[in-house]
Order: sequence, then structure tokens, then C-alpha cells
Amino acid sequence: MMPGWELFDENEKKQVDEVMDTGVIMRFGFDGARKGRWKAREMEHAIRKRTGAAHALLVADGTAALTVALAALGIGAGDEVITAPFTFVATFESIMAAGAIPIFAEVDETLCLSPESVREYITPRTKAVMPVHMCGAAADVDALKAICDEKGILLVEDACQAFGATYRGRAVGTIGDAGCYSFDFNKTVTCGEGGALVTNSREVYERADKYHDHGHDHSMSDRGAEGHDFPGYNYRITELHAAIGLAQIAKMDRFLAIQRENKRIFKDEFAAIDEIELRKLPDPEGDAGTFVTFFAKNEETARRMARSLKESGTEGAFHWYDNNWHYIRNWGHFKGRHFVNPAASDILGGMPDYTKRAFKSDAIMSRAVSIAIKLGWNAEEAAERAKRAANAIKHSL
Repeated sequence: MMPGWELFDENEKKQVDEVMDTGVIMRFGFDGARKGRWKAREMEHAIRKRTGAAHALLVADGTAALTVALAALGIGAGDEVITAPFTFVATFESIMAAGAIPIFAEVDETLCLSPESVREYITPRTKAVMPVHMCGAAADVDALKAICDEKGILLVEDACQAFGATYRGRAVGTIGDAGCYSFDFNKTVTCGEGGALVTNSREVYERADKYHDHGHDHSMSDRGAEGHDFPGYNYRITELHAAIGLAQIAKMDRFLAIQRENKRIFKDEFAAIDEIELRKLPDPEGDAGTFVTFFAKNEETARRMARSLKESGTEGAFHWYDNNWHYIRNWGHFKGRHFVNPAASDILGGMPDYTKRAFKSDAIMSRAVSIAIKLGWNAEEAAERAKRAANAIKHSL
């Protein structure tokens, strides 16, 4: 991926040391011992400033952010959520954790949810559409939002792979009813483990804030005396994780500049290869630059290219069609319903039999190859790696 840990320095250590100096690693309570240090609050403020969202809530990870967002929006038993078959497995896991039914539409050559296909899968039970901003770049959010507005359904943005990306000047995650980010160890901004949800709705934020911490209303410094409007779960982040993320997010402009420049170097090198076509982006200017993705003419050629890239020593080369974490084709555990505990009858009764579904997305995903852009490369290293990758692609033809 494109990990921020590649550029760890004394700033992360300083932030963590400030937490350890107090001994308070829990984000709530223990006010007297904190010495005024609230790292999760500070990072939430930094996220609001960065994205322009009215509200931000840090949670344990990106999966937790999606799960909490769905619950806070009132999505649950019997509801259908339309999403993309090219994503990380956490997307459908969070939908099922909310008690809802994942309905997979198709992707187009943006590698994101196809607005045209979404219309085909809307039913009276559809409660939300969840586009996934894959590989650092936005889906066609305006088209998806227009469909949601027309049909009176919610738009929940899975921006876990795209923190820092924008869509026509707006931060991804801030355009729908809620948006979610991941700050895991392989993300551009990392907390080690962490995530956040953003929303412009005070009501949704307050519900999420309570839900992610056992229902606590956070009205007092004495947690034992706080009220509980409804039950919740424990999806809290720690102050240690937030401290790391706080140092990381301060470097965000630098991270994005490096990624975008390194990706430009790869794109320029690939421009002379007639046999490939670069991924279509609804807003190229807003791309965070975490991956360079191209399409081969057919599946066989894509496989040869991916194999040649790996043999050349190109790091982070993916033929997504064969990937078992990110594309539905190899999600045998999900399609076969191999759940560790029985799924709710609302889910099992309403979920299509995906073992029998033929996806139009196969024609796109079978031709797609991506290369991860690393933060640790300087311009010379990026140029050398781009040339090596281009030669490997040509060699495979």
C-alpha cells in the first residue's frame, strides 16, 4: 500500500511520549491525570479542519467506522445496502454487523461503484448506497448522490482507502450522509489501528458518539454517572493510537505531494505503452495518488503483465481479479456463508445467492493491474522503479 509509517520520525515519538507522561491511554475520563492532553480530541479537530466536515469521531479502525456509521444512520435488520464488489472485505462485514443485507452492484472503469448499475439493484428495502473510493480516488459521487436524493435513500461513503482524496474540491467522505476513513498500518495516514467517521449531521454524530462507547452520552467527566439513551458497543480508539495519527495528519500535505508526484512519474513512463489504458478517474485532480492502475487488452495479458512485474522486482503489483481480500470472485467464505456464528435470518433470508451470480465487473477486474505508490521513494527511486515496471510490461507482450 502507501503507508505513512515509511516516514515516521521524532514527531510520532513526541506525541506518544506526551501520552505516556500522563499514564492515561484511554480517550475518555481520568481528567485530573491528563495534564490537559486529549490526543483523540485533537485528531478529531485536525480531521474536521482537513476535510471541512462539521463533525468527526475517531474509532478503533475503519471497519468500526463503517459499522458505527450504519448504526447511527438507523440502518439495520432487513435493510439493503448497495455497495461495490471491488472493495476490502470490511465493507460487507460492516453491513452484516449492522444486521443489514449487502447487495453488490457492479463497478465500471473507475474501479468504483457504477451509478448505472446501482439503479438496477434498488428495491423497496434499499436503505443506503455505499460507494467505495478505491485505491485513493473518488467514485462518481455526484451521480450516486443524485440517485440517492431521487430515491430518498442514504449515501454512506466508504473512503477507507482514500483519506486525503477530493472530489471536485470536496473531501471524499463529506459529500454523503456519513463518510468513513481507515488509519490502519498500511494507510497513507496511520495510527497503527484506527478509523474515523465524519458527518455534517449533529444528530448522526451524537448517535455515533454514544453508540461507539457502550451508549455513554459523554455528558460528564464521571463515566459512572453518565446517561445512556440506548445500548452500544466498544469501538473506542486509544490515546496512543490517536497520538500517532495526530503526528501523521500534520504531514498530510507532504504525503500527498510525494504520492502524486511519484504517480505522475509512473503515468508518464506508461504513456508510451499503447497496449495498456490507464484507469478512468471522475476527478483526476482529487486523486490521492496511492496507486497507478491500468487495463490490459484481456485477462490473459493482464496475468502476464502482473507476473512480469513481480518477476522484475516491482513491489506492490496486484492483479485484482485473483485477489482474495478485495474482489468478490474469491470471497468463498462469504458466498458460501461460512459464518462462525449463525447470521440473522433477516440477512440470510434476504441475501442473494452469490455463488450463482455472474458479475459484469469480471470483464473489468480481470484486465486491471495496479502498482502501489510508496511514500518512501525519492524522485530518483520512483523514476527507476517506473522504468523497470514499464520494461516489465513491455517484456510481457
